[in-house]
Parts: sequence; C-alpha cells; structure tokens
Amino acid sequence: MKKRGQVFTSSFVLMFLLAVVMTGCGGNNVANNSAGNAATEAPAASNAAAGTEPAASAEPAAEAPKVAFVYIGPPGDGGYTYQHDQGRLYMEKELGIKADFVENVPESADAERVITQLAQSHDIVFATSFGYMDFTLSVAEKFPNVKFMHASGYKTADNMGTYFGKNYQASYLSGIAAGKMTTKNHLGYVGAFPISEVIYNLNAFTLGAQSVNPDIKVDVVWTNTWYDPATERQAAISLLDKGADVLLAYQDSPATLEAAKERGAFAGGNDSDMSKYAPDNYLTNPVWNWGPYYVKAVQSVMDGTWTNEQYSGDMADGMVELAPFGNKVPDDVKQLVEDAKAKIISGELNVFTGPISDNQGNVVVPEGQTLTHEEVLSMNWLAEGVEGNIPN
Repeated sequence: MKKRGQVFTSSFVLMFLLAVVMTGCGGNNVANNSAGNAATEAPAASNAAAGTEPAASAEPAAEAPKVAFVYIGPPGDGGYTYQHDQGRLYMEKELGIKADFVENVPESADAERVITQLAQSHDIVFATSFGYMDFTLSVAEKFPNVKFMHASGYKTADNMGTYFGKNYQASYLSGIAAGKMTTKNHLGYVGAFPISEVIYNLNAFTLGAQSVNPDIKVDVVWTNTWYDPATERQAAISLLDKGADVLLAYQDSPATLEAAKERGAFAGGNDSDMSKYAPDNYLTNPVWNWGPYYVKAVQSVMDGTWTNEQYSGDMADGMVELAPFGNKVPDDVKQLVEDAKAKIISGELNVFTGPISDNQGNVVVPEGQTLTHEEVLSMNWLAEGVEGNIPN
C-alpha cells in the first residue's frame, strides 16, 4: 500500500481553528488561511502554466461550504504538499472562500481522528494522500452529509469520490529530455515506494528516454519514503556513484536535484517546478496543477451537482503539466519534447502503446495494443532497460 510521507515535526502555526481540541494526532496542526498561515518560500505555483491565472478576488457566496484539506507533509516541502496548498489558495481566490488545512498527518489511525474531527465542522474534506483511503472511507460512512474527495485512491462511497491524474504523460516527456541530455546512456531514478504509482512513472520515464535513445538503461533506488531529504539525497548519490549522469526523482523534496548539482549532473524532481534549487543542473519534471480541479469540486458542492466521480486529469485538461526547462537544456531538446507533448495532448501519442517488454524479456504490451488507464494503475512490472526489480 502506498504511504505518502512519514511523521514530520510540526511546523509553526499561527492559530488553532477547530473548536474541537486535536488530541492524539501526533502534534498535527490545524490552520486557517484567513489567519495568514501561508507556505514557506517555495517554487512558483503552476496554475499559470495551464492558463488559469487566479482572479483577483471574489465575494463569498451565500452558504459557501466549509472546506478542509488533510496534508501528508508541510506546505513548504517544495513538492507534493506545496502544490496541493497552491491549489487550495487558487480555489480560495476563485470562489472567495477560506479553507482550513491540517499538515503533517501520518497515514495511520491519526488520519482517521483528524478526518473525523474535520468532518464534524466542514462540508467537504480533501484527503490528499493514498494512505488516507481506508480512513477516509470509514469516516465517510459515519458522516453521510459531508462530501469527501480522496487523492489517488480507488475506493468510493455515496459521499466519497477520488481524483488524480495521468502524471506518467509528463514522466515520459521528462524521459525524452533525459535521453537527449545523457552522455553515458545511464540514467538514475530515485523512487519512493515500489507501488504502481511510482512504477508506472518510472516505466514512462524509461520509455520516453528510449524513444530517442534506445541504448538507455535506468538504475532505480527505492527509498521507502516520500519526504525524507537525507534519505533521498543518499539514494541520489548512490546512483551518481554508479555512473548515472541524469537523474529523476519521484519524491517530495528537491534533495536529488541538489545532490546532482554538487556532482555536475542533470536532474529533475517531481510535483512542482524545482528549477530554483539548481537552475543550471535542472532538467524538467512532472508538475501537478490542482487548483482548477479544487474550484470545480467545491463549486459542484455549492451548485448541488457534486457526484462521487473518479476523476483523472491529464495534460489535455491541465491537471498535469511539465515544469519549465533548466537553463542548459538546448533548444533542440526543448522542441523535441514540445512536439511529443503536442501529440500526447492531441491523443496521437499514448505512452503505453506496444510493443513493450518488461525487463525479464516478456512482452507485456503487444504491438498495436494500448494499456487502459485501469491497467496502468495496477502496473506491477518494470520496463526493459530498467535495472533492478520490484521488492516484495
């Protein structure tokens, strides 16, 4: 089971919002955006990338729903939680409402207690990590009048839906850039947990690189953490020591990029534009743009049109984007990636169209066939060219 994040040290909080005292939650914080609790300095939000600049302000709607978010990490992580928090801020500006959030919530019984307490005083709760799935479902059964949306999960209820996106499209494009930038035909991938979400992004990255450089091999190191900069850094260094000269990381911090900078290698991160951490060593990477979806979901509650959908965004609708290229990525590489991006958006290019073999020599996608989205979500094999295996 995917577990996005571990227990973190709680960040400074300006004020507690909930009337209910947060007990037994490992020091998690409830913050109200109206009190001025904002993320620490981090990369610019990606909303503009999708052509959805926030409105200057909006008048609060009558009977506006009370909205809450549950975060696995701190908004200042510069990655996954940061992007969700930017989505929250975008939603607030568009709809003229304020939302609460609780950060650093571990994927344990603590999550169920936090979600339960939020459900007692909110109309819609966004649970933003896969490991919250069963806890969210349990709470949803107890609060039938509250709407719950769970990121990246697959379980639903009458009052609980899911949302995520095809970030593997952007991983494929990152692979194209990496395949053109390497001089050793040796790439490295810092993977979080060996679960389908990370596996299909690793495979997409590999396939993208091989589309422009068939001699590519990709070494992977599993960190078994989502946000642990020290562990992620050490994993990146181990890949560089093995000879990889371009890295990508499916992690929540810029630690891989910072390690690559020290060695003069290229790297990309995940979730957000991380170019500021090493602009001359930055490649690019997948970026989430949650804001428009959060507007859509909350507006549907306000309109009475909410459904327990299983929403999957992509590059065509702007939920998934590609971060700007680093300073030293040549124009011809940029153009190659942009051409492939246009084909993905138009539907001409599907990342997982055969023939594709796994790294054991088995044909897993025959020529002319394309994996369904459901098949992608259950992927449990590594593409040919990936060095290593999937740990039990």
